[in-house]
Amino acid sequence: MTVSLDSDTLFQYRRFTLYNSPYVAHDTGAAIDLYPEAGTAPSPVAGEVIDTRTVDAPPKPYAEAHDHLILVDTGTHVARLLHVEPTVEAGDHIERGDPLGTLVRAGFFAPWVPNHIHLGFRDYDANPYRASGSLRLTVAVNPTPLSWDGTGTVLETGETWARLDSPSHPDPGSTFVGLESDGGVLDGGFPHYERGGLLGDGTRAVFAGTEVGSDSDRTVTWDDVTVEANGEPVRGVALYCARDSFGIKLVGETAGDLEAGQAVSVTVCPDD
Repeated sequence: MTVSLDSDTLFQYRRFTLYNSPYVAHDTGAAIDLYPEAGTAPSPVAGEVIDTRTVDAPPKPYAEAHDHLILVDTGTHVARLLHVEPTVEAGDHIERGDPLGTLVRAGFFAPWVPNHIHLGFRDYDANPYRASGSLRLTVAVNPTPLSWDGTGTVLETGETWARLDSPSHPDPGSTFVGLESDGGVLDGGFPHYERGGLLGDGTRAVFAGTEVGSDSDRTVTWDDVTVEANGEPVRGVALYCARDSFGIKLVGETAGDLEAGQAVSVTVCPDD
């Protein structure tokens, strides 16, 4: 069974990704991470809150020690939401867009990952507390593919990431966009996570002109490659769909060494 998220739900958020995570539900796009405006946590679902639970998160120096799980009965499935310290409780009825609480930067996050809401769905007879078992997700938007020649200028940086000014969103706010791949768009952490996704109409996983993986029913297994910026290896590239702004995001400690205004050429090299 597949669950589809409609465009009205998705347009509440600045960005989304089905595959850009190392955790099990994202391996085949059976969960989605939704990135809202800063300081907000709008619910992507309507229904009755079944339970909220505090869970331990992996210890990370930049993150909270605990995360939170919110379970919502949508009338057709159980929605499973993470990374929000809830202000809702069991028995509350919520509508789509209602505030859920405060976003939490949990130890499940890589250091370059911004705050977001994780969403998955379960059948009623499935255990909603386990990490595995979520249903396959589809999105009722067709992201616009943006072509890219592998070059750009560093627009902004953090300790473990740098975002380039290209490819840029042609009309921010109007539609979701992603990095072009043979007519579709690539999604996921490339190549630092084992798998990614190919959304839309694409049939081959191509990064800036180089074929980089094998596609099977939307899920891509990345080839063994290294991404380099100006000849220096970086951990990889964070790929997602965005409605507000775009630009390739390089991740890893060496990506954080890049400086704003620096010209960058990104290449993909096969591992020996």
